[in-house]
Amino acid sequence: MKYLWAYSIPVVGILCIFQQGLWSYFLLVFVFVLIPILEYILPLDHSNYSDEEKGKRLKNKLFDWLLYLNVLILYGSLFFTFTIVQTKSLQLYELIGIVLSLGIILGSNGINVAHELGHRKKRYERILGKLLLIPSHYTHFFIEHNHGHHLDVSTPDDPSTAKYNQSLYSFWWQSVSGTYLKAWKIQKRINEIDTISFFSPKNDMFWFTIIQITYLISLYAFFGLKVLFVGISAGIVGFLLLETINYIEHYGLKRKNLPSGRYERVSEKHSWNSNHILGRIILYELTRHSDHHYKSTKEYQILECHEESPQLPFGYPTSMVLSFIPPLWYSIMNKRIPEEMK
Repeated sequence: MKYLWAYSIPVVGILCIFQQGLWSYFLLVFVFVLIPILEYILPLDHSNYSDEEKGKRLKNKLFDWLLYLNVLILYGSLFFTFTIVQTKSLQLYELIGIVLSLGIILGSNGINVAHELGHRKKRYERILGKLLLIPSHYTHFFIEHNHGHHLDVSTPDDPSTAKYNQSLYSFWWQSVSGTYLKAWKIQKRINEIDTISFFSPKNDMFWFTIIQITYLISLYAFFGLKVLFVGISAGIVGFLLLETINYIEHYGLKRKNLPSGRYERVSEKHSWNSNHILGRIILYELTRHSDHHYKSTKEYQILECHEESPQLPFGYPTSMVLSFIPPLWYSIMNKRIPEEMK
């Protein structure tokens, strides 16, 4: 039941949007000030589950339903926010606060949960994952992440891996543009292998494009121009939060190029791990990212800590804040990167 804390972000966010005024900014304080303070105070949790415990957790469907509920929460948050924007007379600073609050919800309870569901084998779970990506304009993430990032992580071929001494802002451009273009390349290759036509129902990238355009047209048709602006802007905030997490997850880590020309196999040492308990809970164990890349089919409730993995000195929320200040980020992180990877 500890994962109910993952709902604290949309709950606080909706309250902020409802209150409007300066309160519309409080979710930023909650996520990037209060949570980091609590993570600093609370002890780290390096423990792993026994095989028996993992078996029980995999059989417990509550862990799945905690994910599924985010679809209702996300779209409920969208409808509530759009109604507020459409019916209230809001000042510009309030709109900005609402955009930031909604964007954080889209990033944490949208894209983050979509990432977990996108790795599942059941078709309906993967569909729910795609639904969670639509409001952030990032449906292409479903293809590129599974068929690109997990194969090429920590190599120059992966736009989602931040290079040593690369700033967050440079990385945003690299990853946002690179993953989109790479998704089309992957889809083209899939179409050729499976002899799929461009307009085939199986051409995901074509239909993702249609769905994304339809979503934006629907916002304008049902709610108007102001809501369309809020919807587009909040989606951008959502996917930039995702890319900020991508930045801290693999910053400066590299796989060896073997004499054969191939890269060494992905292991626990090619992603940064964090055992800060609050971030683990709120982000459905995303912070145990080393194990996720080592065994990508493992469900979030059984992800483990590997002591040989590179360890972040802070939790994800604090690390995200630090990444916004490149000199500070470099001074803390560069000395932690293995020498052979620099």
